[in-house]
Amino acid sequence: MEDSEPGRGLRRFTWEEIGQRNGRGPGTQERWLVIERKVYDISHFCRRHPGGSRVISHYAGQDATDPFVAFHLDKTLVRKYMGPLLIGELAPDQPSFEPSKNKKLVEDFRELRAAVEKMGLLNPNPAFFILYLCHILLLDVAAWLVIWYFGASTVPFLCSALLLGTVQAQAGWLQHDFGHLSVFSKSRWNHWVHKFVIGHLKGAPASWWNHLHFQHHAKPNCFRKDPDVNMHPLFFALGKTLSVELGVQKKKFMPYNHQHKYFFIIGPPALVPLYFQWYVFYFVVQRKQWVDLAWMLSFYIRFFLTYLPLLGVKGILGLHLLVRFIESNWFVWVTQMNHIPMHIDYDKNVDWFSTQLQATCNVHQSFFNDWFSGHLNFQIEHHLFPTMPRHNYWKVAPLVKSLCAKHGVEYQCKPLLTAFADIVYSLKDSGELWLDAYLHK
Repeated sequence: MEDSEPGRGLRRFTWEEIGQRNGRGPGTQERWLVIERKVYDISHFCRRHPGGSRVISHYAGQDATDPFVAFHLDKTLVRKYMGPLLIGELAPDQPSFEPSKNKKLVEDFRELRAAVEKMGLLNPNPAFFILYLCHILLLDVAAWLVIWYFGASTVPFLCSALLLGTVQAQAGWLQHDFGHLSVFSKSRWNHWVHKFVIGHLKGAPASWWNHLHFQHHAKPNCFRKDPDVNMHPLFFALGKTLSVELGVQKKKFMPYNHQHKYFFIIGPPALVPLYFQWYVFYFVVQRKQWVDLAWMLSFYIRFFLTYLPLLGVKGILGLHLLVRFIESNWFVWVTQMNHIPMHIDYDKNVDWFSTQLQATCNVHQSFFNDWFSGHLNFQIEHHLFPTMPRHNYWKVAPLVKSLCAKHGVEYQCKPLLTAFADIVYSLKDSGELWLDAYLHK
């Protein structure tokens, strides 16, 4: 480590030195990261980071330039707060990112990012999101009118539940847009409406979603960094590498060779009604997120006031449970079809483009697929440009495909039902890999 030229007061570091400040190891560890060749000490700041301590800590010891650009709207404002964290810069003889990364691919992706911004593909169309919200509200009203007009017999009850389940799924996709800051040009406007959509329309806390989802985007399918794969190894053995590792270690939390079967029991039907339903309340109380709690309670108050006179206590509880069951199945199949069949491993610190492509795949475009999945059938484009409004994914897709072809990176796109089936096939394959390693290695 050397001193920089006089007057600047910035120290110069090598990638080896930075890589050692990754926050791992016994005791309190330093956490450094690099953004645009500048070195920042986030050891204490990570606890105050608006996006959560974990998402920024996942890049400790690494170059975080591309995720920094991807996640923040007002970069000029953010850089003002980064000043006190600046401790130095990369030495002149050091490359702009770790030697393990593909230099040409990183440069080409950054050129693509610049072209996307110049083309205006990060600019939202307000009419799209207004109409989308209106269609959710109309479905919500229609669900109540069905029971109010036709009564609480079986058929109207089931029709209302299906409409409300659709409302919950579609509101889930809409809150996802606001959570990713892809609707308004100001971050705070997105945050305000996000609390309304996820809190009042769904009964869940924005802070909980932010805490989990940004980690997923920062390091998708990276074990111990992406919370979406935390079901390994307690319930499922995921990915070829991790499954074999588990088998070699002779660990058996579940009969993983049957996981493709019990997935249909403890996966889609159970996640929301049996886990998320109570955990979100635990989360907001534990973290004292009282504003989120107030928005959540407003959902339940509205729901009970509107349906209690029509259904009674037992009827409204049954309706709520059925709606959560429908939502859970919808949510799990759509969100996991793009990730579980893909590469799952420890963080290998590869470049941003490769990190996202190896962990995501797309589903064919159609009006139904776009609507059904909230445009998450364009999962690749969404992961590469998380603040891009979803109505522009189809426009950037050809550019992403071209970059993949240039560098020999696989760009997977498949039919919807094939994507669903691949979840089951991948669970079956990883379960068999675990069993083989468990018995023979």
